Amino acid sequence: MMAAAPRRSALVTGSSGGLGYAIAESLAAAGYDIVLHGIDAPEDVEPARLALAARHGTTAVYCRADLSDLAEIERLMTFAREACDGPDVVINNAVVRHFAPIEQFSAADWQHSLAVNLTAPFHVIRLALPGMRAADFGRIVNMSSHYGQRGAEGRVDYVTTKTGILGLTRAVALETAGTGITCNAVSPGTLPTPAILGRIDAMAAARGISRDEATRDYMKQRQPSHRFVRLEDVGAAVAFLCGPAARDITGAVIPIDGGWSAA
Repeated sequence: MMAAAPRRSALVTGSSGGLGYAIAESLAAAGYDIVLHGIDAPEDVEPARLALAARHGTTAVYCRADLSDLAEIERLMTFAREACDGPDVVINNAVVRHFAPIEQFSAADWQHSLAVNLTAPFHVIRLALPGMRAADFGRIVNMSSHYGQRGAEGRVDYVTTKTGILGLTRAVALETAGTGITCNAVSPGTLPTPAILGRIDAMAAARGISRDEATRDYMKQRQPSHRFVRLEDVGAAVAFLCGPAARDITGAVIPIDGGWSAA
């Protein structure tokens, strides 16, 4: 009789809601036990955690941790190891962003963005790799952005860190090539996040037009598809990269942007 496949676990940073939660959903549907992470109070995340576990018959746990603090990152990784004997999969999704011209950008905001968006993924990968090497299996997916491949005004921290994470991805991919570990990046285009929807609502109010009209105008300046990238589609792409068919995809940057990167 063939031995059952080992149970795998996935840590998704920044997954108490939004894109991170959609990625966790796709991985749970693929059979992974899930470590959710965020900075929300555990009681606020509990309904989402319970629903995820119930929908997919998987284990789902939550850890609150501030990724700008190395001690908190180490605590998160210890929690994941003790809760799910892993993680076998790491999705670096947590992000902060600030909006200001560079000469008005505060030093504190710059350091905070570097810490959460770039330094934290480095430490998460560094701490996860020994276990992955011991098991000769691991999947690392770093969430970049369309702005990791082009500039933009008023968001120097986001552009810089999302560009930097592509370099981190390529370096880790080469250091783990030939093993059972892969490291890739996913670069989504415009997603229907609360921040973007709020921007569109403000545009609609200022111009006296409907939300649908404002959405069309907003998207015309961005993706050739003229529509949002769906969170669940990004989640499905990440789940594919974590599956057996993607074992030779490593060091890649996968754009999911409705043709924006081709324009």
